[in-house]
Amino acid sequence: MEIYVGIDVAKETHWACALDARAQVLLDRAVDNDQAAIERFVADLRGLGGDVVVGLDITGSLARFLEAILLAEGLRLVHVPGIAVNRAGQGFPGGESKSDPRDARTIAELVRTRDLRPILPDDETAIALRLKVTRRRELSDDQTRRISRMRQLLGAIHPGLERRLDLTAKGPLVLVTRYVTPTEIRRAGLKRLMAHLKRTPHLHAVEALAQRALEAAEGQSIAVPGEASFADMIRELAAEALRAREAIARIDRDLEALLERHPDGALIRSLPGMGAVLSAELIANIGTIERFHSADALASAAGLTPVIRQSGKSRNWRRAFGGDKALKRVFFQSAFCAVSTRDPLSKAFYDRKRREGKHHTQAIIALARRRVTVLWTMLRTRQTFDPTQKAA
Repeated sequence: MEIYVGIDVAKETHWACALDARAQVLLDRAVDNDQAAIERFVADLRGLGGDVVVGLDITGSLARFLEAILLAEGLRLVHVPGIAVNRAGQGFPGGESKSDPRDARTIAELVRTRDLRPILPDDETAIALRLKVTRRRELSDDQTRRISRMRQLLGAIHPGLERRLDLTAKGPLVLVTRYVTPTEIRRAGLKRLMAHLKRTPHLHAVEALAQRALEAAEGQSIAVPGEASFADMIRELAAEALRAREAIARIDRDLEALLERHPDGALIRSLPGMGAVLSAELIANIGTIERFHSADALASAAGLTPVIRQSGKSRNWRRAFGGDKALKRVFFQSAFCAVSTRDPLSKAFYDRKRREGKHHTQAIIALARRRVTVLWTMLRTRQTFDPTQKAA
């Protein structure tokens, strides 16, 4: 007999529901999020007899401690996505009402009736990659917002300089940590601008950058009200942006080292378009390829499989809107990089799709789907990418 368990994961108190094969409730109670309480809960499950399958609506994060204990106890875990729980719950009595016991019952029903992806234990390298990738994404998102704010502020008081500077680059950020307003730049002159820039090592085209700043300053004679306050804010944001660049660079070096230790690192990076960051993001998102029984399952998880829309005689296909957005981004970005760097096989596939009438995004998505099959096969067979075989 199999016992199907659903756990609604929470920070302090989980709620668990266990069903038998006939959907009869065997257990329905709260479980505190501490080791002794979880171990007592596992003992209660074993006392029911039969094979236990436990479904969790969250993986990692709040569920990390719970996962570790359940896996250590030898239980089989599966992931029930939260959106599936939400939609399935509307089909049960109570409709849109929500409670922890109701969610746990819904999770248990999905475990009983669906083929779900397993939750497998991670090794230390995979955990480190996941943490580093998450932190890098946070820093990158913050940096994007920071630079957008700097552009807004600089465009308000010195639009000519804003147009001439690429604030995603290191040199312009170093410049505006000190010189922002037209008056400041004109007073400094070319030599002092260059001296300021040269204090930071490894900057290129220093003279050209200083000259562009001077040209912008000479083209504006008016002082915008409040420009001193604007300039102070820009200098503060520029200093933060430089520190963020250094932090991201450190994480990138750490990712390189971790990928060298991970057994899948070299395999994934052998596929054109899969650099260190995208390879790390892929491992962080999928864990082990054993979670996916086929390339189609991996593509479905990434939201890269077409969705059928059929009713009566009407039948058509559309792009999927669901799936793991982070995983979809990895495959889409790697396909885009492969085409941009003119990898022969990827570029030939992309050009063929364009000739078939697909627009750019459709062609990239088609290539991304093809590369899912290639990567899944590489990881399953433990072979690096071979361009002489049928591939993307």
